[in-house]
Amino acid sequence: MGKARRAIPEQTADDGALIALLAAGLRLQAADNLWRVSGNTLPHRMLLREAGGVWNRLDQCWDFTAEDPTAKIAAALEAVPAGSGHNSGDAEQPKPHYFGHRARVRERVLKAGVESLADYELLELLLFYSIERVDTKPLAKALLERFGTLGDVFAAEPAQLRDFEIDQRTLVHFRAMREVGRRLAERKVKDMPVLTNWQQLIDYCHAALAHEKTEQFRILFLDRKNVLIADEVQQRGTIDHTPVYPREVVKRALALNAAALILVHNHPSGDPKPSRDDIEMTKEIAKAAEALGISIHDHLVIGRKGHASFRSLGLL
Repeated sequence: MGKARRAIPEQTADDGALIALLAAGLRLQAADNLWRVSGNTLPHRMLLREAGGVWNRLDQCWDFTAEDPTAKIAAALEAVPAGSGHNSGDAEQPKPHYFGHRARVRERVLKAGVESLADYELLELLLFYSIERVDTKPLAKALLERFGTLGDVFAAEPAQLRDFEIDQRTLVHFRAMREVGRRLAERKVKDMPVLTNWQQLIDYCHAALAHEKTEQFRILFLDRKNVLIADEVQQRGTIDHTPVYPREVVKRALALNAAALILVHNHPSGDPKPSRDDIEMTKEIAKAAEALGISIHDHLVIGRKGHASFRSLGLL
């Protein structure tokens, strides 16, 4: 077994240097010839890199291997220009530009609501609750520039987010926000005649599938009044293909006593245009369902930028 890490190394710089790190929200651990700095590293990432640190994506910390970095980091923190917020003992120095920003944003939301917030401002607000004591506006803008939309940010893979030093707490926050959106959209179509709430149905399918990285084939099972009985993922596939078996589709419809179906699948490429395989597969399912008196109301293809309806395109 490996040696346990010490929260504070025995052979390191003086207590003043350690206190400087703690005051900046940084935690130091040491084992053998490896020193790790974690905690509130985001605002200090340039400083840590210049001190010889290497970002460890797996463990979400900065690794130092050449020598104990405590004194060097403490000196760099001490050398930060006035106004950066690190030398708060000087009452005369100006506050950082983002001082009080979080309170102002919260007050703005309480007075005027969130509707007026731009996407980056809404993301910045959400990041307040998982990242402490950091100006999150640059991070919010960088995430949207990289991924495109809020939905794409929330659906991003952990490996993609490591470049932005996103920790597990923020990752969980993103996953929760995505699921909240899906459930809110689901409530608008559940136990209601979906054909008279078509836009809500489209919104729900988009929330559930538009940002998936691989293809999913879902089936919406409807009763004789076109009320949604169940929404199930029938198959999961690759980035551009999902195997679908008409026999399994109608078998499940019979088990649920469904009178009609709406087929739904996504195109991770973003383009919702039906492929030749999509068209042939839909014909096979429609033929099998018709033989058992089950209607296929539509087949929806969901992409990030929109959707395609087989019924509207004359393919059903």
